[in-house]
Amino acid sequence: MSNPLLDFQDLPLFDRITPDDVAPAVDALLAAANAALERVTAPDFPADWNAIARELDVATERLGRAWGAVSHLNSVADTPALRAAYNEALPRVTEFWTRLSSDERLYAKYKAIDPATLNGEQRQALHNAVRNFVLSGAELQGAAKERFAQIQERQAELSQKFSENALDATDGYAYYASAAEIAGLPADVAQAARAAAEADGQAGYKLTLKMPSYLPVMQFADNAALRERLYRAYVTRASDQAEGDARRFDNTALIQEILALRQEEARLLGYANFAEVSLVPKMAQSPAQVITFLRDLARRARPYAERDVQDARTFAAEHLDITDPQAWDWPYISEKLKEARYAFSEQEVKQYFTAPKVLAGLFKIVETLFDVAIRPDTAPTWHPAVAFYRIERGGQLLGQFYLDQPARAGKRGGAWMDDVRTRWLRPDTGALQTPVAHLVCNFAEGVDGKPALLTHDDVITLFHEFGHGLHHMLTQVSERDVSGIGGVEWDAVELPSQFMENFCWEWDTLRHMTAHVETAEPLPRALYDKMIAAKNFQSGLATLRQIEFALFDMLLHTEHDPAQDVMPLLWRVREEVAVLQPPAFSRTPHTFSHIFAGGYAAGYYSYKWAEVLSADAYAAFEETVRPDGTPDPATGRRYREAILEAGGSRPAMESFKAFRGREPTLDALLRHQGMAG
Repeated sequence: MSNPLLDFQDLPLFDRITPDDVAPAVDALLAAANAALERVTAPDFPADWNAIARELDVATERLGRAWGAVSHLNSVADTPALRAAYNEALPRVTEFWTRLSSDERLYAKYKAIDPATLNGEQRQALHNAVRNFVLSGAELQGAAKERFAQIQERQAELSQKFSENALDATDGYAYYASAAEIAGLPADVAQAARAAAEADGQAGYKLTLKMPSYLPVMQFADNAALRERLYRAYVTRASDQAEGDARRFDNTALIQEILALRQEEARLLGYANFAEVSLVPKMAQSPAQVITFLRDLARRARPYAERDVQDARTFAAEHLDITDPQAWDWPYISEKLKEARYAFSEQEVKQYFTAPKVLAGLFKIVETLFDVAIRPDTAPTWHPAVAFYRIERGGQLLGQFYLDQPARAGKRGGAWMDDVRTRWLRPDTGALQTPVAHLVCNFAEGVDGKPALLTHDDVITLFHEFGHGLHHMLTQVSERDVSGIGGVEWDAVELPSQFMENFCWEWDTLRHMTAHVETAEPLPRALYDKMIAAKNFQSGLATLRQIEFALFDMLLHTEHDPAQDVMPLLWRVREEVAVLQPPAFSRTPHTFSHIFAGGYAAGYYSYKWAEVLSADAYAAFEETVRPDGTPDPATGRRYREAILEAGGSRPAMESFKAFRGREPTLDALLRHQGMAG
């Protein structure tokens, strides 16, 4: 078997996959999946869940796994050859999934399955499958069905192009600054910038729009002109406002076409707008309910945000001689104000968060709370920086995961969890397949042989993605489509990830996962106390920023005319909820990959919605904390069993109530963010 994409014996052969393998593997797997589809939809094939799974699910799972490996490499190791191979195969893969999910013969088979013959997990999966057939156009006929399929293919193409433009616009920018220009920049950031410039054969310090470079410039660089230069480049990425040659990555036309296609798709399915389609499989009942939820939260947060801005304005005028702060000044002012008010800086904290120590601390919490052991493991990887681990309980393998931490060229920004394969009692072999996850971040690399240093925000990000990973890997559900995060409502899927973030603020957690890069001393209690005092620093502003994104997304998919420019709508949303207005040239929608390329369309509100769930869930741990300050393992077990292990095998609200004994309330979230009372 020479093609590594066709080897399903164990883990993907990431070190052997080449762009030349993509087309032949996709051809072979599509042929097998199509043949399986024809077999199960034949008139004499039984309407039996297990019989269909043995034929069709086995074939489609292989296609999904191989294409998942290609998509993953496209996200973390992008090259021109791989991109070309991916884009060549994308329309064919999309066409198959679109056709499969709307095949009326298959839909009829599923509808004919007797739910009484199924176990609970299978019944939930069948319920989801029938619902998804309808949302995928299975009830459409003739020209409408054909058009629906065309829309899906075109949307896949446009989303991929949107993503590429955002990546290329980010990767394509570099500014080589002089030593004088970077005054104020933390030493490790300056060192990394110097090394990057040298690697390019350039003088000075290489600054880019990747987060480990961009954010410290905005927070620490004393030179306002430098901050303005990078800010302008950052907020105009992939837009008509970008400078010179960078305009070729403009996403404006793509945004309009994506929105028009979504609107058309909704109308074909009999809905008034795309938001209504998006919410069918979610916890929220209607766009109106979501909009009311967001506006209510905005109303509560606004007074705190207004006070945040006033404090910063006063401080900037009195201490920094900035009397008319511009958009590129606010992060700098905020950092200086935080340092003055709480007598510490992000830079000081960062020295204690060495990547290996943080990881060891994270593993320790997970092991204690969820009664598991995490061990290093071996697997082929796509980059030397990637680590691989296994999770066990009582010597039994539960799951495995790849961890890819550093930012690099050819790797898209942000952080995410993705599945390599899902827990499944395989219908073809009868063997239990264990789950495997990708955990991807974009942190700074270590320099001069020292370990990488993480900001506290990086630590929170790592815990967040690990929470998703635990949801995927600790599941005890054996039915593939409702195993792990499969089948979990999209607006509840962030519960386990946001839940884990809370541990990043606990003293007993932090003291065990910190070691100063020079002295190996743990985080001092006095510095921790300052961090806690500053925890909700500008939380009003941060809340309104998330609500701005979420409300824009929801209104974009309910009342916006796709033929019109999206910017006037964004300005209207900002007038309603924001207390700081960015400059007219800012084009944040043009890199808003969550909603244009990442599955969060009319769903970005999910972060805030799930935060209510996660804050309330974490409150259960606060209520049962042990005298020594450590979390109660019995509460950990109840959470694991009710939320993590149940996966998508029942509605999220049922899982929440099984853990908490009641429905969630907003109280814990407002208290955690210092906005109660």
